[in-house]
Amino acid sequence: MTTDLKTLAGTLNAEFPALSPLDRLKRLREAVSGRLVFTTSLGIEDQMITHLIFSNAIKIEVVTLDTGRLFPESYEVWRRTEETYGKRIHAKYPQAEALENLIEDQGIDGFYHAKEFRLNCCGVRKIEPLGRALAGANGWVTGLRADQSANRHDMDFAGYDSVRGLIKANPIFDWSREDVAAFTKENGVPVNILHDKGFLSIGCAPCTRALEPGEPERAGRWWWEDDTKRECGLHVPGASEGTPSLVRA
Repeated sequence: MTTDLKTLAGTLNAEFPALSPLDRLKRLREAVSGRLVFTTSLGIEDQMITHLIFSNAIKIEVVTLDTGRLFPESYEVWRRTEETYGKRIHAKYPQAEALENLIEDQGIDGFYHAKEFRLNCCGVRKIEPLGRALAGANGWVTGLRADQSANRHDMDFAGYDSVRGLIKANPIFDWSREDVAAFTKENGVPVNILHDKGFLSIGCAPCTRALEPGEPERAGRWWWEDDTKRECGLHVPGASEGTPSLVRA
């Protein structure tokens, strides 16, 4: 199976540039047997993909990772999306005991004090739930775009995730933010109102701020850290799904 998925990932990566995002999703569903999971952050890119999946009845599960620290506006767009399409966005939550231990160990907002603490928080609230969301799946769909950050520029349209043992597909990898915004407006896709307030990349409320003029798209994420390649670990190869004080990316 591993060899087959690796080969298939290479085939899809070569085919995707000539296809539209919708046709990429359809081709992925046609090519990959078993479960396909799309994880949405409820941001504008992911809302576009959710629209394509729901509007075309593509058999891809739509899942969000509810960290417990999302903006109220994110829950609002989650509700509006379910009402618009009559479909359910499934949720994965942090494990209660792990979350309790995390807070006991480093405090409610300990992530502001050390990058290690921030990665611990992301590990408990996002990485471990992602592992459960993708358990048993053969394919993972994301809303990554090449121009979001330097770290994402060198990724592929489709590749084999050797850690999780599945194909990871990025159907709007070559789209710009302007392209995505035009699509959502034209198709009446529910969009998080925070985008109009300078929040181009939206994560947990304590870890996301509005951008200053001229800042790159992801500058508002974990802005207090010096590292320019700021990631939670979801899209970092080999990120651990361990316990607090053991999580690294």
